[in-house]
Amino acid sequence: MRHMLRFMLDWDDFCAAPHRGGDRDAAAAADGSGTACPADTVAILRESTCRGPLARPRSLRGFTLIELLVVIAIIAILIALLLPAVQQAREAARRSECKNHLKQIGLALHNYHDINRVMPPGWFGVSASGQPDPNGPTGWGWASQLLPMLDNAPLYNQCNFNVSVGDPANDAVRTTDLHVYRCPSDTGPDEWELHAAGGGAVLAKFATANYVANFGTDNLEGCTMLGAGQQCRSDGTFYHNSATRFRDITDGLSSTFLVGERRTAADRDWYSAWAGVIAAGDDPFVRILGSTDHTPNSPSVHFDDFASYHKGGAHFVMGDGAVRFISDSIDLGVYQALATRQGGETVSQF
Repeated sequence: MRHMLRFMLDWDDFCAAPHRGGDRDAAAAADGSGTACPADTVAILRESTCRGPLARPRSLRGFTLIELLVVIAIIAILIALLLPAVQQAREAARRSECKNHLKQIGLALHNYHDINRVMPPGWFGVSASGQPDPNGPTGWGWASQLLPMLDNAPLYNQCNFNVSVGDPANDAVRTTDLHVYRCPSDTGPDEWELHAAGGGAVLAKFATANYVANFGTDNLEGCTMLGAGQQCRSDGTFYHNSATRFRDITDGLSSTFLVGERRTAADRDWYSAWAGVIAAGDDPFVRILGSTDHTPNSPSVHFDDFASYHKGGAHFVMGDGAVRFISDSIDLGVYQALATRQGGETVSQF
């Protein structure tokens, strides 16, 4: 084999040597017998030699294991940096939509006031004899009265306001999930079951809501202790059989809460509703109203407090229709001053 290789090298050198003569001989060489070496002969010989057993196949270089691991690590770092940004962008979009829902509710309240010269009551409660009764029928809440102003007139026409909100005739209406009353940041179920006080039997099913009206600084639980002939009043803008007018809010529309956010806590059975209340149910009135016992999202939050899944606070619609984001670090005194309609407080910045 070594002699063949040497022969081929000698052959190439010999044939490549210049010779005098014609054009053919100028680019060729003579073999041992003096015969010229044609160019095509040399090419065939070289090709057969390269493809012979002496030739080695070219290897294609790929990634080494270390290089592959480095690439995977870089991709993982990029994903880790990008994912929080994507999540923040999505939450910003959800927060903006939640704010827009409250803006619509604020406009609906103003339209309702323009038509009726009064805002809707927190909830209707009248005894069979026609006396005010917090625990009496019909229990329809403030949000149900805004349906025509929120492009839900057909649903409003289906409501039977002559009977209790918990009556079977209102089952379909009561369980209708309304997008305008939901905050996209709240991932709670669309429907929940109301049990009798103390965890008894299921009384009715309700559609979930995330916005409750401002009851003020008073305790809502005290309403359950009242009977026929009594009205559960508060210092807020919405309460039992309330009929608040804008002129009644002497603290100023721009510095008084109308409606705020309420988050769902399924593990505690903390669900809110838009339809109304059933007085015999568990925690009936806090399902549609909120008080300012604690600042938004407080670690000591109670069911009747305002709260949200937004980082840093919660949205509120004010009396003038503006939507404000109230920080969870707001001073409690200022926060409660914003919840009263005639408290006489002076609130400059919040």
